[in-house]
Amino acid sequence: MNNQNLLAEAIQQLQSHSDSAQADAEILLTHCLQKSRTYLYTWPEKTVDSVTETTFRQLLAERLRGVPIAYLTGQREFWTLNLKVTPDTLIPRPETELLVETALSLLPTYPANILDLGTGTGAIALSLASERPDISITACDFSTAALSVAAENAHNHQIQNVHFTHSDWFATLPQQRFDMIVSNPPYIEANDPHLIQGDVRFEPITALTAGHDGLDDIRHIVQTAPHWLVNCGWLLLEHGYNQGNAVKALLQTIGFQQVRCLPDLAGNDRVTLGQWLAA
Repeated sequence: MNNQNLLAEAIQQLQSHSDSAQADAEILLTHCLQKSRTYLYTWPEKTVDSVTETTFRQLLAERLRGVPIAYLTGQREFWTLNLKVTPDTLIPRPETELLVETALSLLPTYPANILDLGTGTGAIALSLASERPDISITACDFSTAALSVAAENAHNHQIQNVHFTHSDWFATLPQQRFDMIVSNPPYIEANDPHLIQGDVRFEPITALTAGHDGLDDIRHIVQTAPHWLVNCGWLLLEHGYNQGNAVKALLQTIGFQQVRCLPDLAGNDRVTLGQWLAA
């Protein structure tokens, strides 16, 4: 079967299962062919060999079952990086780039010391490190499997200013002070119906949920962060679209200054930040 026919068949099958049927089919086929998406339209009549077609159909069957594209291809683009992704890690999402962009705008001009809590694939830490090779980043996660993926991503992009360490939030970090703490922690409510829908069905539940209101981990980070921040250091947190006011209140109650929420491209509160001023 040629590229055009195989693609058309896949799109037809995916239409009732995915909101991005054409993109899904193209990504999976180009992944199997190890070609660009332009290739599919430049050579529509090119015959796909039987081994590649079999592999493609196997991946298509998994996608029809709901398995995320990123887990099927083992990669996801984030910021300027192509990152390895596995079922041990949360899939990096475009809205998290707001956290990276905001952090970069607040970093001091001198070589700073940054902490990334719950690093997962290393998306946030590696993006910051790639833009600012002069800063030092400690990236921690309680999952050794996730840390292994993050370390591989650092190696693949030859990023050397990120140190990965195993820790459940701050629990086993060596005592020190950071100029900035960033985190995209779990923030979904434990009984949220979205947990049985879409890609999140296949993502690690420990990277998604945080108590009955989704704020357990954020509360812990906000309450503990002052012990780890330098004077005038910043705390930046990603959170759910409807949690901006609650997270803002948490920071203000603890004593953070210049607390504000920033919207994502959809206009929803997505990142809340505050500055710690030591008494």
